[in-house]
Amino acid sequence: METWLITGDNQSSADEISKLVGISADHVIAQASPEDKVLLIKKLHKDGKKVLMLGDGINDAAALVESDLSMAMGTGTDTAISSADITLLRPTLFAALDAINLSKRTLRTIKGNLLWAFAYNVVGIPIAALGFLDPMYAGAAMAGSSLFVVLNSLRIKVRQTR
Repeated sequence: METWLITGDNQSSADEISKLVGISADHVIAQASPEDKVLLIKKLHKDGKKVLMLGDGINDAAALVESDLSMAMGTGTDTAISSADITLLRPTLFAALDAINLSKRTLRTIKGNLLWAFAYNVVGIPIAALGFLDPMYAGAAMAGSSLFVVLNSLRIKVRQTR
């Protein structure tokens, strides 16, 4: 993963922020126009890279639309917010990291739930179809399986509040 800082701000501000967050100097572009941002995203796409764009201003709107995934600060302009896929309620870089981590946990949970449902049905349907399981118990087992999936999904919220 590469991190870039492309900003319309001056070079000294860009250098200061990049040092603060650990972005290498060769990945910093200051005084960038909206077109410069879009051109860099297109170049990264051409190189086979996926791009997440984080912006907050009207000058970020075109780049937000061009990127594969875009996040706007909730305190940003209406144009940036409406152009982004995700709006961050907290205007910090940590909120972006939290959103990425939450999406990874959510995807893992979805895959686990699908695996459980598939395995349950592969085992449960033949047992019920062959008459080895009373329909009353089969219904209760299905309700239990659904409850398991719901409770497993709720773990995301529990972990998030810690």
